[in-house]
Amino acid sequence: MRTLRIRQMILAAVCGSLLTTGMAGAASAATPTPGPTAPTASGTARAGEDGDWTVEEALRFWTPERIAAATDPGAAFARPAPATSPSPGGTGTPSGGAAKPGTPTRPGTPAPIPTPTLKPPPKNKPRPGITHENSRHFRGIKSVGVLFAKDPNNAKTHYCSASVVESAGRNLVLTAGHCVNSKAIFVPYYDGSKDVRHQPYGIWPVTKWFYDGNYVANTTAPTSDLDFAFARVGRNDGKNVQDVVGGNSLARTQGAKDRATVIGYPSVDHNPDDQAVQCTTETGALPGYNQMRIDCAGLWGGISGSPWFSSVDLDRGTGTIIGNVGGSNGGGPDVKGSDPLYNRLTYSPFHTDRFFLLFDDAQKNSDAGHGAYQQPAPPYSVGRAETWKHAALMAAGDFNGTGRSDLVVVWSDGEVTLYDSDGNGDFSSERRLTDKNGTWTYARTVTAGDFGGNNQFDLMVVWSDGEVTLYQDIGGNGLGSEVKMADKKSIWSHATQIAAGRFNAATYVTDLVVRWSDGELTLYTNVGPGTFGQENKLKDKNSTWEHAKLLTAGEYSGNAKWDLMVSWTDGELDTYVGTSTRGLGSEQRILDANGTWEHNTVMTTGKFTPNGRTDDLLIRWSDGETTMYNDTGANRLGRENTLVYPVL
Repeated sequence: MRTLRIRQMILAAVCGSLLTTGMAGAASAATPTPGPTAPTASGTARAGEDGDWTVEEALRFWTPERIAAATDPGAAFARPAPATSPSPGGTGTPSGGAAKPGTPTRPGTPAPIPTPTLKPPPKNKPRPGITHENSRHFRGIKSVGVLFAKDPNNAKTHYCSASVVESAGRNLVLTAGHCVNSKAIFVPYYDGSKDVRHQPYGIWPVTKWFYDGNYVANTTAPTSDLDFAFARVGRNDGKNVQDVVGGNSLARTQGAKDRATVIGYPSVDHNPDDQAVQCTTETGALPGYNQMRIDCAGLWGGISGSPWFSSVDLDRGTGTIIGNVGGSNGGGPDVKGSDPLYNRLTYSPFHTDRFFLLFDDAQKNSDAGHGAYQQPAPPYSVGRAETWKHAALMAAGDFNGTGRSDLVVVWSDGEVTLYDSDGNGDFSSERRLTDKNGTWTYARTVTAGDFGGNNQFDLMVVWSDGEVTLYQDIGGNGLGSEVKMADKKSIWSHATQIAAGRFNAATYVTDLVVRWSDGELTLYTNVGPGTFGQENKLKDKNSTWEHAKLLTAGEYSGNAKWDLMVSWTDGELDTYVGTSTRGLGSEQRILDANGTWEHNTVMTTGKFTPNGRTDDLLIRWSDGETTMYNDTGANRLGRENTLVYPVL
């Protein structure tokens, strides 16, 4: 969850005059009323009352002792248990079934080659080449501020972030559902250097809450899609809050993929200057939910309820809101605060039908119910790390004839899936090419090339018994037609890695690099259906290349001819620029030996982004995290684009 822990600086100097510029006169104190009752599954729109909770009562209530007692309003919740079997889909589960008719069966063949077991990658050490957005401090905007609230269960005080929204009554504030509490005040354009009586735009007591009765605070259930709430705030000096600071317009979330600016107030523990932060970045789908996620460092606890703007005028202080920090587990992964992903991954529920029904209730001061929550089908995503741990092999190529790369994944249970590229570094859909089966568990290494020379890629498979098969024009034709390239028990039983590329060919990807078990390296040119073309030895057998763990190829140098990339067992990563029939190209170091890249488990390269080059490096890590390095160069990794996070 993204509620703040403890504010030691906030309002610590609550003393002096009871008056502040623009505040109403004193009113008699009232006994604090209890907060809203716990939500039920009835679907009723809950409305918690704080009655005529006034500015003066808020000032009396917010003593230094209560402020000092501030703490997190909820406890961490565990993530859902992982699936018991690999599920290669974004939302589906693997189906049983025999191998696709026509697929060779392998009775009596050796057992599948086991995947080495490695220690998990170090969690608190960033990988070489890692990049992500970082939030930055700024003064804030006048329509966004902080919420302070008293928890009726333990008499402690808590706070979140919130924003003023345009409404008929000009008195509504948006925040997260798990931020609902009693005796709350909203402080717009919060200034941590000033006490509660001297805030730039005063303080605004919450008089009534509106939230969906299906929502349970900090849950990881589908009802976490409902983690939003509206607060009606009282007047200050006879004015409504929207008249003083303006209001933000509300817009429907158009989908998981967008670009948003998040503005909120992190905890003072990680924000000693006690300032607002902002982060503008791309959004993505949170698998299994109608929620968005962003990856931006510095969004610590306390940003719960912060608005997600599709556009915002920082000078005017308002914009258009499409989300708010919240959702599964209160808006972030269930990890320890020491985990880098704690302050990087942040979620928002979609603002769709249920959100706007609640907004209508808040405007009408209605407690109407809208029935139990029936979760709509979540947006497409490639799935979670517990699934991708089982991605045994990957090959990228233009399987759909679109001019960009798609991705074939062979899973550990033998299922084969084709992921369709969206052309912007992600995938838009998937198709199962064959159900799980015993045959494909014997696939040792795969690559993709246009060996038929018809602008649609083919899949080449080396099996553990030495047979080599070419599946032509896969995609719309499933696995396509089979061509046997080598019989079982052939020399190809010693082929450890293969990588297709355009090392010699002028137009089509018809060349093939092979690393053999004794370290020999061979380039085959003019490979086609039924032929390996011409053989060119790049390296004699040697002990060094026995440690070449993974091969791939691409246009890293930007030259017309492709380059070879090698990931070594010690984590070193190199490219060989200008590899051709004349020999192995010049070595370019991307990474020195390191412990993290020892966990590079599956590797391929494709044309997944708009620059028109096959230079997007795709890595599946040993913990299931899957990362694309967009626009990788000959001596540098490209920008990191995480497709599957180790936790969500």
